[in-house]
Amino acid sequence: MITKKKIALCIMSGGMDSTLSAYMMKKRGYEIVALHFNYEQRTQKKELECFHAICDELKVSNRYVLDLDFFAQIGASALTDTNIDVPTGGLEEGIPVTYVPFRNGIFLSMAAAIAEKEGAEAIAIGVVEEDSSGYPDCRESFIESMQQSINLGTKDETNIVIEMPLVHLKKSQIVKQALELEAALHLTWSCYKSEDKACGVCDSCRLRLRGFEEAGAEDPIEYR
Repeated sequence: MITKKKIALCIMSGGMDSTLSAYMMKKRGYEIVALHFNYEQRTQKKELECFHAICDELKVSNRYVLDLDFFAQIGASALTDTNIDVPTGGLEEGIPVTYVPFRNGIFLSMAAAIAEKEGAEAIAIGVVEEDSSGYPDCRESFIESMQQSINLGTKDETNIVIEMPLVHLKKSQIVKQALELEAALHLTWSCYKSEDKACGVCDSCRLRLRGFEEAGAEDPIEYR
């Protein structure tokens, strides 16, 4: 009897969270289809390079890279508008200027089209609600609502589960689990500002460094 393969479409930014999510899905027996977005973010070239390197490490051959240049036209985020400075003064309360309007909603909508085409039963996204920078599109309730909408808007026989295995983890727990799975953390990138050496002072770098410190581990990437 031929066993039908399980396919998971993994949204992979090249960062630590989405990389761990992909490793977790592979461990659960899924064949990985990888999806990456170029959305005119400051570190677009570096993130794409990391995405391909991580896919090589995971031996993922089926990869999609989608270009979304309209995010730059929309602006309103320090990640896509160079006229807005990336904050470096420390983690702040509320929604930061690095929030890209409805980014994960758009990503998941496009991922749904690919997942349906590929016959995937799961979409994996590395959102983190409890220890993130306060992005509204990283909330579990939002992702659950997107799952419902995707299944309402696709074929009757399509039944997609959106997996968010990290949503309730702290960054230190993410680091520990990544080390346990021997995830290629040295190939990941989190910095919002730089593409050569991580700045170490943007929100994303601070969260990452704090996670490694609390996990009692050393971050393998270079910092300024």
